[in-house]
Order: sequence, then C-alpha cells, then structure tokens
Amino acid sequence: MRVTAIANLRRAFSENVAPGLRPGIFAFLLVGFFLAMFAIPSAHAEYVVLKSGQRLVVAGYQLIGDTYKLTLKGGYAELPASEVVAIEPEEVFHSEPKPAFADIPYGNFIVAAAKHHSVDADLIISVITAESKFNPKAISRKNARGLMQLLPETATRLGVKNIFDPEENIEAGTRYLRELLDRYNNDLTLALAAYNAGPQRVELYKSVPPFRETLSYVRRVQQTYTTRKSASAAQASTRSSS
Repeated sequence: MRVTAIANLRRAFSENVAPGLRPGIFAFLLVGFFLAMFAIPSAHAEYVVLKSGQRLVVAGYQLIGDTYKLTLKGGYAELPASEVVAIEPEEVFHSEPKPAFADIPYGNFIVAAAKHHSVDADLIISVITAESKFNPKAISRKNARGLMQLLPETATRLGVKNIFDPEENIEAGTRYLRELLDRYNNDLTLALAAYNAGPQRVELYKSVPPFRETLSYVRRVQQTYTTRKSASAAQASTRSSS
C-alpha cells in the first residue's frame, strides 16, 4: 500500500508542481517530499516563486544557509535558495470571486433587469428556463418570441424594438413579470399563470386556469425556482461556516 501511495504521490507531484522545473531541481524537491509525506500540514499558506515561473504552495518555509526548507501539504522539501525568486503571501493570488450568475447565459442582463424591476434574478432564470431553455430565437406555436417568450403585441406595448435581442427581451419580460406580481399582490402562482395563459383567463377563473399546459408551466417554474433558492441558501451556509 505504501508503494502505491508513493507512486500516486509522485504522479500528482509531477502533474501539479514539476512542470517547468529542471530535472535536478525536481528530483531534489521530490526526495524531500517523500521523506516526510505523512507530516501534518499547516493551515497557513504562502507561494514560493521559482526562476522557472513555477509557484509552489507552501505551508511554511525556513532558510538554512543557502537552502530553503519548504513545508508542503503532506511533507517537506529542500530547494537551493538560488532557485527562489520571491516568497509571496497567499492573498496575492486569491482569485476574484465570480460575479453572481456568471455561469448563467445572459447573466448580466438578468441581474440588471432584476435590479431595475425588483424581481428575484432566480425567478427570471426559472421563467426563461421554462419558456425558451435560453434560446433567444425561440418561437412558440402561439407566436411568442425570444428568451422570455413575449407576444409581439406585448413586446410593442413594452417598447421592445427587437424582440429577439436578449437584453431587450429580458428587460421587457421582467417588467411584465413585475406588473403581474403587482397585479396579484405578489401571489407567484397567479402571476405565473397569467404570464402563461394571460391575465384575462386568470380573471375569468379567479384562479389558475385549468389548462394542462398552464398547470404544468406553473409547477415547472416553481420547482426550478425552489431548487435554485435552496442551492443558493446551501452555498451561503457553506461560505459562512468556512
């Protein structure tokens, strides 16, 4: 088992640390790494910058004569001081946090519309998912168009010039969703039913119209919305506890 562990460690070390190092320096590091591979790593981390441009993540270091003794995750290694260009704190290399919804298509337009009309961005995403699956050129059998499936007459009323333009479509669709939420006192179920079947039918039935398509639509949007909010809450909890 120990032989297997060493083989795996050598491969991982080669892939993540060794590229760009001269063979002699790599061997020097690797031997030291193996000698104490079961050592307990420190929680603090810094970066040792080498002449080759490589950066090594270290939990600690000590300069002894002309040699650096590096504490690595899982062990230690020794390196000639002449190979070290600088030692920098981990904070220097902290990547910028991703903007909210950076992985969502048209996320910047969604966030802007959400802020402009005070509509939850996750709700907008959930509506777009149900309406068009993020296809900006989508056209339904009823001639609804674009990401948020606006009818041409609705788009005209909302001042849309190009119904297939993602930014315009999202802005107008979110504005319309805001209108419906206001109309039904933030009753999400009725607002979604009206978005799908039209306010006239909601008024007629005084509830969600008993159409299979509308019932399915409301359920799908609410399920996606609930899932997204649960995931966001879980991520927030993880960040606060870390």
